[in-house]
Amino acid sequence: MKKILYSIIIIGLAQFGIAQAPNGYYNTATGTGYTLKTQLYNIIKNHNTKSYNQLWGLYTGNPNAFNDNWYDSGQQNTIMDIYSENPSGPDPYNYIPGTNQCGNYSGEGSCYNREHLIPQSVFNQNSPMVSDPFHIWPTDGKVNGERGNYPFGVVGTTTFTSRNGSKRGNNLNSGYSAGYSGIVFEPLDEFKGDIARAYFYFATRYQENGIQNWNYAMFNGTKDKVFTDTFLKILMTWHVNDPVSPREIQINNAIYIYQNNRNPFIDNPEYAQKIWGYNLGSLDFISQERNYIDIFKKNNTTYTITTKQPKSVINDIYIYNINGQIIQKINNNSQQKSIDIVLHNKGVYVIKIMGNSFEINKQIII
Repeated sequence: MKKILYSIIIIGLAQFGIAQAPNGYYNTATGTGYTLKTQLYNIIKNHNTKSYNQLWGLYTGNPNAFNDNWYDSGQQNTIMDIYSENPSGPDPYNYIPGTNQCGNYSGEGSCYNREHLIPQSVFNQNSPMVSDPFHIWPTDGKVNGERGNYPFGVVGTTTFTSRNGSKRGNNLNSGYSAGYSGIVFEPLDEFKGDIARAYFYFATRYQENGIQNWNYAMFNGTKDKVFTDTFLKILMTWHVNDPVSPREIQINNAIYIYQNNRNPFIDNPEYAQKIWGYNLGSLDFISQERNYIDIFKKNNTTYTITTKQPKSVINDIYIYNINGQIIQKINNNSQQKSIDIVLHNKGVYVIKIMGNSFEINKQIII
């Protein structure tokens, strides 16, 4: 079995040619803590507000961002829906952009609508929050309704499960989600970081829109910290466990063209830790178990990533530090089944492994 050996060196995200923030866009983001948060607010405020109805055109007009190009190569012309996507196999149903819009629904698979990750009722359906696509994504109408206005969290006892495994139930009041026992909605692991970064964006972009007065279980009644301790821990854990994906980068770029602002936490994931100062230890990381991908230690600096099944061809590998900064991207263009990576520096790394039908995040500690 052939192997490819990669040596890991620290280099910037822009060098991969996938981050497309304009030169100087974040030049004034020089502080730390809530000073940095306000600096980012001043950078991303005053975006070009569009109507709620225009979201349909955004979803259909940006196939690289909102179509299912990332997990199922046979369904590239369908909507990428976090509530129905099955990253490791066939989706239970698919939607054609612009064709299957809700309307009414009778069950899962009827139609897709516009899911507000921060519920509309929180901000009384006011503009510009009501039409900001950074937190409004196309999802199955039925599952959107089942999620309702509940916060995101870690489900302990399940009362509803969608056909892709998203679930609703009482929050698991232990571990990193300790401190809340109400009903929550939990997405798949592959989309938890995406949701966390959408929340960080929302907390920053709308800190001067009265967010301290909005009643929501995830919010603490302030405009600086915004989140309760429990939900900040959940979001930060998800942010680290599920680093920025190419799909998010495409969404960020598409929305920048659409409304002329960006999500800073996609461009610079380390901003979250710099603002909220939430240092996660290695025990806070939960690796995603998949029986068709192995990572084993070869020696003190070298790890081997191996795929066991023909369908599980590795396309790309991304290596992140614990703050979510990407330090290396590997393209497996020759589709080798076994890849060696070398980690020179001590630390905690998150390895994102992506193929046509899967996305897996694993932890390595040097």
